[in-house]
Amino acid sequence: MKKHRTRSTRLGTSRLLAVVLAFGLIVAACASDDDDDAEEAPAATEAMAEESMDESMDDEAMDDDMDEAMDDDMDESMDDSMDDAMMDLSGTKVTVFGPESSEEEAGAMQDALDVFAAATGIEIVYTGARDFSDQINAQAAGGNPPDIAVFPQPGKVGDFAAENWILAVPDEVQAAIGAQWPAGTLDTVTFGGTLYGVPNKTDLKSIVWYNTSIFESGGYAIPQTLEELQGLMIQMLGDGVTPWCVGIESGPATGWTFTDWMEDLVLRIHDENIYDQWVAGEIKFADPRIVLVAQQTLDIWNTPGMVYASGGSIAATPFGDNGEPLVAGDCAMHRQASFYAAFLPEGTSVGPGQDVDVFYFPALGVKGNRPVLTAGTYVSAFRNAPEVWAVMAYMGSAEYAEVRQSAQAARKGGGQSGFLSANLDQDLSVYNDLERSFVEILQTASPARFDGSDLMPAAVGAGTFWTEGTSAVNGDKSIAEAFAAIDASWPQ
Repeated sequence: MKKHRTRSTRLGTSRLLAVVLAFGLIVAACASDDDDDAEEAPAATEAMAEESMDESMDDEAMDDDMDEAMDDDMDESMDDSMDDAMMDLSGTKVTVFGPESSEEEAGAMQDALDVFAAATGIEIVYTGARDFSDQINAQAAGGNPPDIAVFPQPGKVGDFAAENWILAVPDEVQAAIGAQWPAGTLDTVTFGGTLYGVPNKTDLKSIVWYNTSIFESGGYAIPQTLEELQGLMIQMLGDGVTPWCVGIESGPATGWTFTDWMEDLVLRIHDENIYDQWVAGEIKFADPRIVLVAQQTLDIWNTPGMVYASGGSIAATPFGDNGEPLVAGDCAMHRQASFYAAFLPEGTSVGPGQDVDVFYFPALGVKGNRPVLTAGTYVSAFRNAPEVWAVMAYMGSAEYAEVRQSAQAARKGGGQSGFLSANLDQDLSVYNDLERSFVEILQTASPARFDGSDLMPAAVGAGTFWTEGTSAVNGDKSIAEAFAAIDASWPQ
C-alpha cells in the first residue's frame, strides 16, 4: 500500500493555488473535450495535469515555506498560468446536495468548499437533507437536479448512470484523483467500464464504542474474537449490565442500522465470497445462511435486558440518540461506524482511560481473519461544465480531506470529528490518535468490503432491505416473510 506523506496541517495559499492550477489544467482539458466533442483528452494535456498534480503534492520546499506563503502573493507567472488554465471560472456557481445535514458535518463540508471557492472564484453552495435519497430521486426524475450529488450508496450511482441522469467522470479528473485512493476504490462506482463518481469520504463500520467505566468496574476484557464477545454479553447480563444501545430510526432511511449489523455478521459468520454473492443477488435473502445471520441479530436484540433503547423500542429510537445513554452508562457498548464520534455528547472524551473508547468488532477466532465493513460517499455530476469538474476533482483530493477534517474537528470543539478519509496522500497529522487507529484498521483489513446495502440496487439496498428489515425488527413480519418480500423486489 502506498505510504502516506506527512505535510503541514495548514493549507497554505501557495500550495492551494498550485492545486488549483492542476485542477485548472483538468478543466481546461475537459472544456476542450466539450468543444471538440472528443471522447478522450489529448495525451499531452493529461500528462500536464498529472505532472502538475505530482509536483504540487511532492514539492517539499513549498511545504516547508507554506506558513510564510500564507501572507505572500503568488508568483506573477503562476497567477498568469493559473488564470489561463482556469479559463476564468470566477462568477460561476456550483450547487452540491448530499445527506449530511448536521451543523458539524454539513458546516464542515461547506467550510472545505469555501476554501476552494476563495481560490477559484467559484460560488459553491452545499445543501444537506436527511431525506436526501428521496429528494435526489425526485429532483433527477423532474429534471431539476443539483450540479453535484453526494451519494452514500454506490448502488444508487449505478441506477442513476443507467438512467443517464449523471455524467461519466472525465479521464483528466480520474487521472488526478485515482492514484490518491486505495486500489479498488473507484471500482465501486464503475459501471460498464465507465467511472461515474469520485470518492470523498470513508467510514469504518466494524468498530464498537464502549463505556470505559463499565468495563473497568466490571473487570471486562476487550473481546478478541466473536466468541469472546458473545461470552461478554452473557457475562454482562448476569451482572445486571445492559450490553448494547441500539436504535434504527433514521427518518426515510429507518432500518439501515439493522442492515449494518447483518453485513458485519455475514462477513464474520460466513466469508467474503458469500457476502459478495449475496450483495450481487446471486444468493437470495431467503437462503438459510442469510436467514441465520438475521435470526442471530434479532436473538441478541430481543433477549430481555440485552438492549437499551431510549425511544422505547429499537425501531423508534433514532440511531443518533445512542451516544448520550452510552456515556451515561445506560448500556456498555454501541456498534456504530467511525462517523459516530460526531454524535457523542459535547465534551465527551474518547480514548484509553477516557469516557468512551473503541475496539474492533471481532471475527470468529477459528477463521483467523480480520474482516472490515466500510462505507463512504461518492460525488457524481449532473452538469457538464469546467467549474463542476474542478469542484469534483477538489472534493476527491487530499486537500479537501485535510480541510474538511480540520474544520469538522474544530466544529466539534477539538474532539472526535466523525470524518474519515482513506485518501493515501492526506496528512494524517490532522487526525488524533484514535482517528489514526481507524485508518490503521482500514489498512490491515483482511478482507475489506463496502457496505452491502449501499452496493445493492437502490430499490433493495435503500428500499426493501430497510423497510422489510424494520418490519422484522418490530415483529410485524417474520424473517421469512420479510426476506421473501426483499427477494421479490430485486430488479429483474
